[in-house]
Amino acid sequence: MTDTTTTRLHPAVRMYAEEVRRGTLDRRAFLSRATALGATTATAYGLIGLTAPARAQETAPQGSTLRMQMEVRALRDPRAFDWPQIAYITAGWLEYLVEYHNDGTFGPWLLDRWEVNDDATRYTLHVRPGVTWNDGTPFTAADVARNIAGWCDKGVDGNSMAGRMAALIDPVTGQAIAGAIATPDDMTVVLTLPRPDITIIAGMSDYPAQIVPADFDASDILTRPKGTGPYLPETVEVGVKAVLVRNLDHAWWGYDAGKGASVDRFEFIDYGTDPSAHVAAAAAGEIDVIYETVGDYVDILDGMGWQKSKVASGSTIVIRPNQQAVVDGRMPYADVRVRRAIAMAVDPAVCLELGYGDRGEVARNMHIGPMHPEWADVPALAVDPAAALALLTEAGWQDDEMELISVDDDWRKNTTDAVAAQLRDAGFKVKRTIVPGSAFAVNWTTYPFSSTDWNHRPLGIQIYALAYRSGEAWNESGFANSAFDSLLDRAGAIADADARRTIMAELQTIMRDEGVVLQPYWRSLYRHARPGVTGAEMNISYLPRLYDFGIAAPAAPD
Repeated sequence: MTDTTTTRLHPAVRMYAEEVRRGTLDRRAFLSRATALGATTATAYGLIGLTAPARAQETAPQGSTLRMQMEVRALRDPRAFDWPQIAYITAGWLEYLVEYHNDGTFGPWLLDRWEVNDDATRYTLHVRPGVTWNDGTPFTAADVARNIAGWCDKGVDGNSMAGRMAALIDPVTGQAIAGAIATPDDMTVVLTLPRPDITIIAGMSDYPAQIVPADFDASDILTRPKGTGPYLPETVEVGVKAVLVRNLDHAWWGYDAGKGASVDRFEFIDYGTDPSAHVAAAAAGEIDVIYETVGDYVDILDGMGWQKSKVASGSTIVIRPNQQAVVDGRMPYADVRVRRAIAMAVDPAVCLELGYGDRGEVARNMHIGPMHPEWADVPALAVDPAAALALLTEAGWQDDEMELISVDDDWRKNTTDAVAAQLRDAGFKVKRTIVPGSAFAVNWTTYPFSSTDWNHRPLGIQIYALAYRSGEAWNESGFANSAFDSLLDRAGAIADADARRTIMAELQTIMRDEGVVLQPYWRSLYRHARPGVTGAEMNISYLPRLYDFGIAAPAAPD
């Protein structure tokens, strides 16, 4: 990627760099903060005495086809994407304003650069010049402004982007605040917020933030695939296969910007959720890349000689009781004693060992950890199975059976099994139900008691805004706490993570004391690719970077 130079360096960036030099701030946290505030990657690295790593570029042979094992899910409006696998398909033609890298930096994509004022109430976004839609029309500030306004529309069913853009939304209308999104010229967008919010750029880098055209209609996303990217969909068969092909009629901007997009044909092949089927396909030469390698299959693919990519992350599993759920006419998980009893009965270390083969770090059921710059070292609720059963009995639920639901894959199923076993050992009555992936994806927010996976986000306050703010689309726990919401707004206004940490300690304490979720561990992420595949590194937040993939050698013979 060609780096750009901002016209102004936010004053907090130099302060953060000094913290790195003093050893009070780690490099990843610094890079995330500095680039989110508009510093380029090269500038951010330079301020701490380092040189930004160069991205290797390799040219694949013409006519190359890359086959990736991946679940093929139904496409929809990107704002309502709730699984990154969907974004991998549409990323062929729908791109992003911003991208998030494994080193913690935010880089421009369809934006050229951005600037943030001192108190994070004014964002100036500069559109990348020379970008066109694949019908030849220019990509302008009006397109950016229209998409941001669409992200703010709380009336769109399942629109999780509204949670990321909360500071721009009028609480009365559920739409963007009048005058908050301005286009002073064809290449500039200015966002004016009523209160500071340091998460705006980070929110734009998440996988549901794909940019759509003015005439976008989710019902014909395949028949009229208008976008700015280098590929077009050839076919999408849910649960079977999806194919992207190079758009030979589109002069994609990325080639001039030094991006690859050297694969002529992507085939995403759905082998279901059982990792043993993925490994069998690899052994048979049917695929070139595994979307994500989990559990003991990491060692198996290592033994087969496939290339491994690994990144430590804030990705995790959440086992949550839904506080709004009605079960047999009652609401068992609305009682904080029931929720705390569940948390006290389950040892996170056991979940990590049995569920994910110890490939990660133990967490504290707060859905924020040491990888987040504002994390506060709040102690976990003590694991005490006997006290847990006593509390459940006090609440009057000791004779009621809890149905604990999970998808039918490997690590999520295994972790949920470990939770159920520990609850039973403590004296709880638990029924385990395992649901096929296709059915689970439809109902994931409404199950009374179930497990889901959550991706890495650079900031802890991002996670809390998406998953635990009252009424948000991804609030699967049904948690609604006005004090929590108010504290979250205050935290989002503070650029200094050390100052924000004081408020985060209060938020984490609420999460713990309310027993909102079980969140037992943080995952290391793995991906394997056969020898000869390039650019297949696992992205820390599952961002689909199709232009990185290449094939330096022909596919192995069957």
